[in-house]
Amino acid sequence: MFKPLLLSIFLATPALSQTAPVLEVTTTMIADRKAVFATVESVDTLTARTRIGGTIAELMVDEGDSVAAGEVLALVVNDQMAPQIASASSQADALEAELVQAREDLARAEDLFERGIVAQTRLDQAQTAVAVLEGRLAAANQARDVLVQQEREGAVLAPAAGRVLDVRSPQGSVMLPGEPVAIIASDRYLLRLNLPERHARTIAEGDEIEVAGAALGADVAPTGVIVQVYPRIENGRVIADAEVDGLGSFFVGERVRVHVTVERRETIILPRAYISTRFGNDFVTVETEEGRHDIVVLLGAETPQGVEILTGLSVGDRVVRP
Repeated sequence: MFKPLLLSIFLATPALSQTAPVLEVTTTMIADRKAVFATVESVDTLTARTRIGGTIAELMVDEGDSVAAGEVLALVVNDQMAPQIASASSQADALEAELVQAREDLARAEDLFERGIVAQTRLDQAQTAVAVLEGRLAAANQARDVLVQQEREGAVLAPAAGRVLDVRSPQGSVMLPGEPVAIIASDRYLLRLNLPERHARTIAEGDEIEVAGAALGADVAPTGVIVQVYPRIENGRVIADAEVDGLGSFFVGERVRVHVTVERRETIILPRAYISTRFGNDFVTVETEEGRHDIVVLLGAETPQGVEILTGLSVGDRVVRP
């Protein structure tokens, strides 16, 4: 004889804890960040130029070399300078010999004048001859010094410390005064950003940027600061410069991705612990006067404070942890 088997099924809903933390919904100001590409640029790009005309007899640098301010980069030689200097030197030597003779004549004239043999006129003539030759010798020496200085200016000097980006004139080139020999990037580097013009009024000096440091290496700082926003918009782009530590050893023109703040807005941020996901939908438990119930919310981007709530909640709602 079988005894009937009675099954009792109890459907129960777990009670919500009355001590569950309640969070009142408020708005938070967040920054919208945009990923853009920036290029490594030198703060100043300088040109080393020739100061005299001539031929590059010696070239001391190549692309990529680091140079110090005032370092000799090339030597320009003008074949006409040596004969001119020799001619000026010969003229100065001849005048110096004439001056020696004139001083001896003046000494004799002074002696004869003291003994009353010659008149005052003879003495005055000898003194005038010495003064004239002294002036001519000084002028000749100055002319020779000018030529010697011009020959020294054949050395092409680095205008500042930095790295040689381009050598414009190889050895043996015939140069005119002022022609470029090398392009030098100063040893201070920055990141140059190109942003759409709609962000021109939302970025400013002092804004922080995030650098994709993995692309450049561990020596580069993860963040930087915008130090200049150029007032001119070209081809629908606004240009800004940002300083980032550790850029000194990279190639000029190298590209890197950065994130820059382009707008700030108010939104609702909710900690992840207050959100549950079921059947592909995200739910939040809201406490009202009638009790607690779940509502569907649409999530936005993740932030350090939590998750952005796009729709489903309003300011003042009381949210409890599920």
